[in-house]
Amino acid sequence: MLNGSPHTPESIPRIVVAGTHSGAGKTTVATGLMAAFAARGLEVAPFKVGPDFIDPSYHGLATGRPGRNLDAFLSGEKLLGPLFRHGCSGSDLAVVEGVMGLFDGRTGAGDFASTAHVAKRLGAPVLLVVDAGAMARSAAALVHGYATFDPEVEVAGVILNRVGSARHEAMLREAIEPLGVPVTGVLGREPSVATPDRHLGLIPVAERRAEAEGAVRRLGDFVGGACDLAAIERLARSAGPLGGEAWSPETPVGEGSGEGDVRVAVATGPAFSFLYRENLELLWAAGAETVFFDPTSDERLPEGTDALYLGGGFPEAYAEALAENEPMKRAVRLFAASGRPVVAECGGLMYLCRDLDGEAMCGVVGASARMSGRLTLGYREAVALSDSPLAERGETVRGHEFHYSAVESAGEDAPAWRLDGERDEGFVSGPEGNVVASYLHTHWAATPGFAARFVGAARRVRGRGRAGARS
Repeated sequence: MLNGSPHTPESIPRIVVAGTHSGAGKTTVATGLMAAFAARGLEVAPFKVGPDFIDPSYHGLATGRPGRNLDAFLSGEKLLGPLFRHGCSGSDLAVVEGVMGLFDGRTGAGDFASTAHVAKRLGAPVLLVVDAGAMARSAAALVHGYATFDPEVEVAGVILNRVGSARHEAMLREAIEPLGVPVTGVLGREPSVATPDRHLGLIPVAERRAEAEGAVRRLGDFVGGACDLAAIERLARSAGPLGGEAWSPETPVGEGSGEGDVRVAVATGPAFSFLYRENLELLWAAGAETVFFDPTSDERLPEGTDALYLGGGFPEAYAEALAENEPMKRAVRLFAASGRPVVAECGGLMYLCRDLDGEAMCGVVGASARMSGRLTLGYREAVALSDSPLAERGETVRGHEFHYSAVESAGEDAPAWRLDGERDEGFVSGPEGNVVASYLHTHWAATPGFAARFVGAARRVRGRGRAGARS
């Protein structure tokens, strides 16, 4: 019987779901386990290794809690434990989905930022997902290699995916179980639990919420029925204490509470759904109230908006709707021209351009965006080249790029960042340098001053407006 008693972050049962390689099925297994445990009354804390935004949207749907990221590069490895403890508050069990293969980390840096790296920092046992669709006894050699490659990583169980028949399962078990690594789940081929994808991965929940809810329920039933949940929970409970303090954004006023003295409008809807949860929590801690709007359908910014935050997403998939919403584009242009702060990341950058694949966008920055068919992907070391609502000139930050688009600048705006000491990227625009738009995604837990600077800029502009009104 599953135990639903709450745990402190120091003693939280935890399990890492890793794959032998990308495409092995770890998202299916991790999201299914989250949904299955949640359906049985456990409060499940969901996490994703790496800078991914899409998988956490499914994790959040499966658990009813915000999906969070654990990335040793973006936040620094010393923050992995504190961020994990913060995300586990009030939970019974934590499930961490890995990235790529178990030992695949930052290029040229060993296992740094890999699933194995995070598992070791958390002292968490690993469930290894093996795509057994085209192998039998050879699976044992694969499991043996992964289980012994790094003695500090505990491969505590195996979940076999794409198993073709009962006979196939028997052959796999006969080969693997003598290794001393238990088979804790066997998944057959099941097309009904497949999730549609496109060029950057799965289609986000924000674009198909009703369908996604049904898909996650089916996934929970499928994975819950195919796995030994009691055995997996025992493995999770075998993790030792995790000392240290939880990360805190200080004293958040709470989402939509109305208690903040600065109102930050955050783009949402199907075109813009990529934001790190901690970025929002830091805005609340800095005294902001966040309000949400959909640039594809809303015709005006929320009343009393003091600052604008346009995150990433898929504006290219909704370019026509964005282009046709002239009232919203005009509102964004006027807002940026007023000197109030605007922060745009990746998809937000594309929306602020003059056009996207020929569709007219906001025209806040002097550039055109187009889908290139070429993937730009990787971690970046960035230095601020201009003062902006996020950073002072010369300030350094770590970030991540992941896009199939490119922007062509007309040379009207100052560059935002120098990436890896090699190329300039992004734009600082507006009458007071109040707009920063870039492909760079940043996790503000590593640079909490970003949120404070952003909110402070909005507060100063509003203060000037009040002073002008009094005079």
